[in-house]
Amino acid sequence: MSAPTLPETGAKSHRQILEALSGLLLVLFLAMISSTIVSVALPQIIGALNGTQSQYTWVVTAALLTTTASTPIWGKLADLFSKKLLLEIAIGIFLVASLACGFAQNTPMLIAFRAVQGLGMGALQILVQVVIAAMISPKERGKYNGYLGAVMAVATVGGPLLGGLITDTSWLGWRWCFFLPIPFTALALIILHRTLDIASVRRPGTSVDYPGALLIAAGVSVLLVWITFVRNSFDWISWQTFAMVGASVVLLGIAVWVESVVREPVVPLHVIRRRVPALAILASLAVGMAMFGGAVFLGQYFQIGRGYSPTEAGLLTIPMMLGVLVSSTVSGRMVSRSGRVKPYILVGSIVLTLGFLVLSTMDHDTSLVLVGGGMLVVGAGVGMSMQNLVLAVQNTVPLRELGAASGAITFFRSLGGTIGVSVLGAVLASQVTENITAGMAKAGIRVPASQSDGGSLNMGALPEPIRTIVRAAYGDATGHIFLISACIAVVGILAVLFLPQVRLRDSVDLPEPATGPAAAEAGAPTAAESR
Repeated sequence: MSAPTLPETGAKSHRQILEALSGLLLVLFLAMISSTIVSVALPQIIGALNGTQSQYTWVVTAALLTTTASTPIWGKLADLFSKKLLLEIAIGIFLVASLACGFAQNTPMLIAFRAVQGLGMGALQILVQVVIAAMISPKERGKYNGYLGAVMAVATVGGPLLGGLITDTSWLGWRWCFFLPIPFTALALIILHRTLDIASVRRPGTSVDYPGALLIAAGVSVLLVWITFVRNSFDWISWQTFAMVGASVVLLGIAVWVESVVREPVVPLHVIRRRVPALAILASLAVGMAMFGGAVFLGQYFQIGRGYSPTEAGLLTIPMMLGVLVSSTVSGRMVSRSGRVKPYILVGSIVLTLGFLVLSTMDHDTSLVLVGGGMLVVGAGVGMSMQNLVLAVQNTVPLRELGAASGAITFFRSLGGTIGVSVLGAVLASQVTENITAGMAKAGIRVPASQSDGGSLNMGALPEPIRTIVRAAYGDATGHIFLISACIAVVGILAVLFLPQVRLRDSVDLPEPATGPAAAEAGAPTAAESR
């Protein structure tokens, strides 16, 4: 039987919340794992479809572009239309695109389907958070956010492990990386259709800011395309860089102007100008750059730098998953009990930085115990900070702006992660090339310059002396990027230090607009801003 419909601003019973939460967490897990499960299978996928190196990149980039660029748009739509209907539409998009990806016959077809799948993945990631926030007050939301963070952690770290197992299983094959989530997504759709009942509040005179949405999507897409191809297809200082970065700045500048004049902006500037959202976005940007940019190279370190298989590399990342799982659950309950969120974000940011410092000491023969300990600490820091930053922002906005605020912080975190992956990848590639060149020279081996690029070497085809040099080059270079990650994470600490001490409210919606300088200082919306 369906749960009784309650007003969008009304409270729900614990049973109703758990029933809906089961479907919400399942669909979030499936959306997130779909973006990570193909990472270790991608070489086999591109090989089977006779793709090129450029197409290899675009299989990842296509989904990343649509996910990141559409996040604030989905968030704003959630403020204007039925959250349940939007969630069901997003699940439908994800289902159809996943099925299409599994049946793709060539790489251009796969790239196109991955772009559509990215729309669904981005929608599900933000809409699940918005729906949870619409059902549960910020004070109570802490313990549920612990489950949310745990699911995100398991999906992020468990995806490559599951992808490795599927790829290594002869009777499955890479297509099951796309097929596997389909039946579970259909189950989640049924669960949510029966249990999730949030009445749609019709707001007269509402409209969608299509020009702003298009400008934001275009500006971000151009920027992410530049990040994807810079250093590979053209130099950092080149006419292509000036053209693409310039176009992105112009498009985003026009978008800011549009958002400042339209009635229903996709990203309300008065929200992100407040102290709490602004600082939380800055901290999320730093955490995203450090975490995604650093953690994404751990699988590469274990496979290339240490010689483990994809499945073994996935197993070796379990300490990070365990750290996020435990810390997000425990800190979430403590936040709900105390009603204070800043101390846990601050401790999490510090712990994250310390974890990166530990990992910065590793090389190609570092003890796996030390590496595992560093990953555990990094995971604990992520679990304490990431979802609590979203909670801090959601606590300061009224229900009608919840989607836009949540979309903004998720968007900047995703953008930070994308930039982090690109920048740290450039550092890693440069360091690996230097290490291989020095190692070859020391061993008295002369090779063409084009073959000294570690990223293009086939490890299985290399003679043992050269293979040892390449593994050492990757293993030694990885520590450098974690040192940079630690420096980036320090920016997050500084942003959190300036966050005001606020208590989480007990109501789902703000009872009335706050007024006065004290409210503005705490980051709450003023009467003018709330109108």
